Amino acid sequence: MITLKSDREIKKMAESGAILAGALRELQDIIVPGYDTWDIETFTRDYIESHGAIPADLGFDGYKFATNISINDEVAHGIPRKGLKLREGDIVKVDTTVNFNGYMSDACSSYAVGKVAPEIQNLMDVTKKSLYLGIDQAVIGNRIGDIGAAIQKYVEDEHGYGDVRELIGHGIQPTMHEAPNVPGYGIAGKGPRLREGMTITIEPMINIGTWQIADRYDAEDDWTYYVSADGTPSSQYEHTIAITKDGPKILTSQDPVLDAKYLL
Repeated sequence: MITLKSDREIKKMAESGAILAGALRELQDIIVPGYDTWDIETFTRDYIESHGAIPADLGFDGYKFATNISINDEVAHGIPRKGLKLREGDIVKVDTTVNFNGYMSDACSSYAVGKVAPEIQNLMDVTKKSLYLGIDQAVIGNRIGDIGAAIQKYVEDEHGYGDVRELIGHGIQPTMHEAPNVPGYGIAGKGPRLREGMTITIEPMINIGTWQIADRYDAEDDWTYYVSADGTPSSQYEHTIAITKDGPKILTSQDPVLDAKYLL
């Protein structure tokens, strides 16, 4: 069942999103070679909690952490690991969810660790642009498939990268995962129609090589995460979006200049 939110509810979700965006923005300055993934976890959790919010991932389906931290070929759902230091040239993805007074937001950013190879920077650039191409399709009257089709055409047809199929975006609020599913690939004109008041996440996960992924099991933490099937690097960007009469609105914006036309 797809729930439609009022303007008041969307504004409350934007307050949650501002806290999440603040944490991800701060990470831009502190993620450097030698930084421990556990430090990313503790920083993000402390930031969220110090702003009066709850890290919603913590305890969700038994998950033990506030963040998902995925490095290089790890596509998604990686975990913070004490003693695992980031290295020059890594790409690290940090994904987290915030509950602020009952209102949810979800976002992910990719970070270059030190100086990365040109192909890694291009992967990040293409993935981020594909997110915004998807957002531009999130207008009243379009369908979910229009979002995925725009992403897939840019990523696969224009750049030859792999657009991950198994992991997708979703509706959000009042819980972390709501209807509808929001794939980062698809057929234009297909799927549920977008209506005013819908709130969704758009989160393309893009591999340099194949779109296929494989699962890896971490026995110590009893957790499964995902890697690209061919071992090539992966990037992800994600925003929480509201469908409004004035177009798509980003509720987790980290850049008011880049996102000027998407702000409430």
